[in-house]
Amino acid sequence: MLTPAFDLSQDPDFLTIAIRVPYARVSEFDVYFEGSDFKFYAKPYFLRLTLPGRIVENGSEQGSYDADKGIFTIRLPKETPGQHFEGLNMLTALLAPRKSRTAKPLVEEIDASEIPEEVVDDEEFDWEIEQTPYEEVSESALNLQCHYGFGNLRSGVFQRLQDELNDVIDIKNPDFTPAAERRQKRLAAELAKFDPDHYLADFFEDEAIEQILKYNPWWTDKYSKMKAFLEKSQEEENHAALVSFSEEEKYQLRKFVNKSYLLDKKACCQVYYSLIDILLAYCYETRVTEGEKNVESAWNIRKLSPTLCWFETWTNVHDIMVSFGRRVLCYPLYRHFKLVMKAYRDTIKILQLGKSAVLKCLLDIHKIFQENDPAYILNDLYISDYCVWIQKVKSKKLAALAEALKEVSLTKAQLGLELEELEAAALLVQEEETALKAAHSVSGQQTLCSSSEASDSEDSNSTVSSGNEDSDSDSEQDELKDSPSEIVNSLQGPFLEESSALLIADGGACRNTAIQESDANQGKPLASSQPLGVSGPLIEELGEQLKTTVQVSEPNSTTAVNHSNMQERDTK
Repeated sequence: MLTPAFDLSQDPDFLTIAIRVPYARVSEFDVYFEGSDFKFYAKPYFLRLTLPGRIVENGSEQGSYDADKGIFTIRLPKETPGQHFEGLNMLTALLAPRKSRTAKPLVEEIDASEIPEEVVDDEEFDWEIEQTPYEEVSESALNLQCHYGFGNLRSGVFQRLQDELNDVIDIKNPDFTPAAERRQKRLAAELAKFDPDHYLADFFEDEAIEQILKYNPWWTDKYSKMKAFLEKSQEEENHAALVSFSEEEKYQLRKFVNKSYLLDKKACCQVYYSLIDILLAYCYETRVTEGEKNVESAWNIRKLSPTLCWFETWTNVHDIMVSFGRRVLCYPLYRHFKLVMKAYRDTIKILQLGKSAVLKCLLDIHKIFQENDPAYILNDLYISDYCVWIQKVKSKKLAALAEALKEVSLTKAQLGLELEELEAAALLVQEEETALKAAHSVSGQQTLCSSSEASDSEDSNSTVSSGNEDSDSDSEQDELKDSPSEIVNSLQGPFLEESSALLIADGGACRNTAIQESDANQGKPLASSQPLGVSGPLIEELGEQLKTTVQVSEPNSTTAVNHSNMQERDTK
């Protein structure tokens, strides 16, 4: 027998069940309903549901069949008109009747035929963990296998799959690593991974992060509608209808195996706490990818969740937030404290939207892991059980969990990574660099002005002297000044230009270590007195070569005339 695809909806007086049965023998079908039981049969399809409310047969029931789409639509009157049936989109929980509780620690229906009632009673949930005195762990106890997975119900898995799971989890040999040792190793690994340079780069250059923070995931609109609805009506049950499931998600729900989970108080607390941890990682991943999944999505979720990669167990909400904040600043591409707080607020919104929104997120995580090898193993250890378990959770428990999360405050100092000290030191260095650049700029402008004044003075002096001297003498003196300068310039390389220049003044040669005139005339910024990237011996060697190549002596009238005559003969 095949289980058909189905969907349930309601109005104040009727429950509507749409059943898709393509290629069914519609000439022979049977519908049975009484109280909270509903059964439908049309060969080869069979559907049995346990409804969250009671229906009655009073003559107002209706049924129709769309032959083109192959869909039966059945409208059944509610026993109590106006009653709201909660959890109509929890398809897995509807597929089997509830039976009496069992005393066994764990019950699994192999044929997926029965789902017992939720074990946790309706009393207010106490989030405080009972404290027990510290006991020394003996070596014999360490040899026992440790537990992990949903509700700490698994053990021995990694003895068979250690090679495949090395790329999925960070902890080594989890079957024999107690919870306290896991935490110590996790904290040490986070400290070793933290990169101050990466953090400061994202802190100062946060354009991409600001863009990510502006993204609105799907739950933002749903949450706004819920708040607007609650302002008009105080009926909190009806806002669950804001979250709907796609056909693909409904198919996922029908494939899950029905289980019942009998968890003690401690295990139940850990399940709720780990749910927060997983949702935080999912909210971060959804935001940084802006809803578009990529090949790194599975890595982001499992790496940011210590529950998934370290099999961490929790005792309070604040520890979850501290751990999540540390891992966001250590592992992913974008490492900013604002992203931590944004994921925190997103998780609160999802929990306040109710179990439909939580289930939708879990189904998305399940799909991401299922398409990633070997992350699919985490579905078997955690996510599949969460998808079944969340459908039977009371909505007020998630509301209480959201309130517990809202009361938590997180600061950078609590992360233990010295973030505030890093930021203060970086800002101080930045201010010093800014002040140093401003000082260099002022000094450079003053030097350029003095160089310009000196050049104007020399030009005026040369003009006065040229008026008193003979024109032939002027040309000879100019040739004497130009020829050594041309030789010097031809020998000057990129290193020599930065370190020194030869200035011909009054017919002689002298060294100017700041190259003020040459750089000022060429429009270049002033170079420092020490060359950048050049060793001392190299400068000395270049200076010796320059001395041996260019010999400039004190000029006199005879040498100047001889030099001029030689140049004239060469030109002839």
